[in-house]
Amino acid sequence: MVATADVEARPFAQALKDAQTRITAHMDARLGGGDTLHAAMRYAVTGGKMLRGFLVLESARLHDVAEEAALEAALAIECIHAYSLVHDDLPCMDDDDLRRGQPTVHKKWDEAMAVLAGDSLQTFAFELLADPKISPHALALIRGLAQASGKDGMVSGQMLDIAAETATTPLDLEQITRLQNRKTGCLISWSATAGAVMAGADEAPLRRYAEALGLAFQIADDILDVEGDAAKVGKAVRKDADAGKATFVSLLGLEAAKDRANALMEQACDALSPYGDAAETLKDAARFVISRDS
Repeated sequence: MVATADVEARPFAQALKDAQTRITAHMDARLGGGDTLHAAMRYAVTGGKMLRGFLVLESARLHDVAEEAALEAALAIECIHAYSLVHDDLPCMDDDDLRRGQPTVHKKWDEAMAVLAGDSLQTFAFELLADPKISPHALALIRGLAQASGKDGMVSGQMLDIAAETATTPLDLEQITRLQNRKTGCLISWSATAGAVMAGADEAPLRRYAEALGLAFQIADDILDVEGDAAKVGKAVRKDADAGKATFVSLLGLEAAKDRANALMEQACDALSPYGDAAETLKDAARFVISRDS
């Protein structure tokens, strides 16, 4: 069994903007402290596309999940994503000065505040999910997010990425795919399946959708690093090429990488067939992922 609600799809741009507004308002209500730490946490979350939170809200909508529960889970994944970016930008990792067109947290404040803000965002995410009101399946959500973001997921992918920088030989296509499935794909998969988990419904169609979407997202990122405008992307571009890092573009070539992203987009859309027209907004999200300029 998949969708449990009689729902209609909405235009993607409207749905994404609505998700951003709702998640930001929920963050302000739940993370409203006036000290520097709270300010740094809000700063880290604010300004992104909030695609992962959008995926949570859309999957929750398909399964008639209560608004409050859906927003808690959407804010949780945005906190995890923001923490990962704050730490990723530090000098000991990617050493970036800009994120989303603004100074990174360690540049706006300092490295210590960036570490503390990231740590706090991570733990706050699990605090949100541990609320007994969120779902009778909260434990599955928490366990899934721990796996997706930890030693077998995002953190593992980041470790592989850092190790590749000093490896004697570049990563091959199989290795870069495994790296990106962990670094990027795991959190996208958790986001897209969260609504089904909260409803106790079948996760399989959304998981297949997310697996294709996550890989398409990363290939699009690699394409942006080659073709993107730094002013639109909001961070430095061509860093991977300048560093000689293996990417989908360097391994496949630019045109073949674009073809692969398009094929993955089609796979993602096909996976949603059990939901019929109700999933059209999620299909539009897959199209957006491979055509975005930031």
